[in-house]
Amino acid sequence: MITTDIENKAEIISSSFLFRDLKPDLQERVLRLGRTHRYRRGSFVFHMGDEGDALYGVVHGLIRIWIPGNDGRELTVALMERGDIFGEIALLDGLSRTANATAIEDTMVTVIDRSHFLDLLEREPGIARHIIELLCERLRATTDRFSEDAFLSLKARLAKRLIALMIGHGQTCPEGVRIGLKLSQTDLANMVGVTREAVNKQLGNWTHRGMIQHTRGTVIVCDQQALKREASPGAE
Repeated sequence: MITTDIENKAEIISSSFLFRDLKPDLQERVLRLGRTHRYRRGSFVFHMGDEGDALYGVVHGLIRIWIPGNDGRELTVALMERGDIFGEIALLDGLSRTANATAIEDTMVTVIDRSHFLDLLEREPGIARHIIELLCERLRATTDRFSEDAFLSLKARLAKRLIALMIGHGQTCPEGVRIGLKLSQTDLANMVGVTREAVNKQLGNWTHRGMIQHTRGTVIVCDQQALKREASPGAE
């Protein structure tokens, strides 16, 4: 059975943190405001500096939020998956986008234009409360990221990132838990803000010790407890 655009929009609205607690009639109103759009793997949803003219929600697929560095490297700020809302900062303050958003696999999103969303926000204070909670969540995540970068070693940061990916995308297999995303060493380096060579060296160390397997973009965590010990603040 082919899922229609209406069903796709209803799915994201009913599952997203921002809209799921709304009364059915209000969910129906939001449903009418949204439109769906498909992005092929590697394509941009928006660029850093673009006008913040819409709010996005992931129906299926995966979106990478990232910022470029002056040295040519990239820092992955977040991965947005099914039910996640993104693009809210520029949407609310009317300024330009603060990061890039690209699809790292074929992805469908629902899009609500800024003018429609702000009108809804004025009429429905319940949505405003959820927006505040969402922004607080984003701020906490940013604070945690700064703390990691300032106080944790590369080994601990990379271990924490693999554990988070394992929790969010883990699939049990005979060897342990397979992270269900294709992640190159460059992808992992962008997530922790280091060079690919540094990630390669650390992954090689863990592979040699039997903690993980890493081949052709697939990571399998073979020893979860050992990896958790590597993620501790005292890990050097």
